[in-house]
Amino acid sequence: MMDLRPAEWVKHAITHPVEGFEDMRWKKSGSMKIACLIVFLLFLSEIASGRLYGEQFKVTYDKVFNVVPYITSTIVLFAAWVVGNWSICTLLDGEGTMRNICVYSAYALVPFIAQRFINVALSHVLIRDEYVFMQAIEIIGTGWTLILLFSAIKSVHQYSFGKTVFAIILTICAMLIMLVLLVLFMSLIQQIFIFASTIYTELSYRIRV
Repeated sequence: MMDLRPAEWVKHAITHPVEGFEDMRWKKSGSMKIACLIVFLLFLSEIASGRLYGEQFKVTYDKVFNVVPYITSTIVLFAAWVVGNWSICTLLDGEGTMRNICVYSAYALVPFIAQRFINVALSHVLIRDEYVFMQAIEIIGTGWTLILLFSAIKSVHQYSFGKTVFAIILTICAMLIMLVLLVLFMSLIQQIFIFASTIYTELSYRIRV
């Protein structure tokens, strides 16, 4: 079996969706630093897609830049996927560790990230009638990532095809539960902050009086 450098394993996994992650698993390869870099690029691609698209294809109405929604839709969502898949697959006798799930899942995102940056660049070159080329790139990049993500989960946990599908469905359900709990927790924190702020304002007013 080949002995590749960390960056070369990314290319190998992307270009060999069937056996790429299996090779990584048996060689115990995969870099956490590269995985973090890929997730950061996912974050940047979300910003680029939301803010830097050509005006003829997408108009940005909000004038104030708020980074929180971009963090939530990328880094938080990815973390929820990793934790959700690890928790579910632990119950389903999966062999993957949280680190491997994170690394393999991040590697699988590369085509999706690439198509986003490519389409942002093309949005400033192509005209509306040529939007079909951008759609084709988006479909290919997204479809490729979904195939890689499926292969990554199948390989890291050593599941059959059917069990992998079942595990992914349960992972999505776990993600929804975690995100709902996160929203409720943030709402609770906000209410506590408002309550404390109200008490502080009231006490300050009474002291002055």
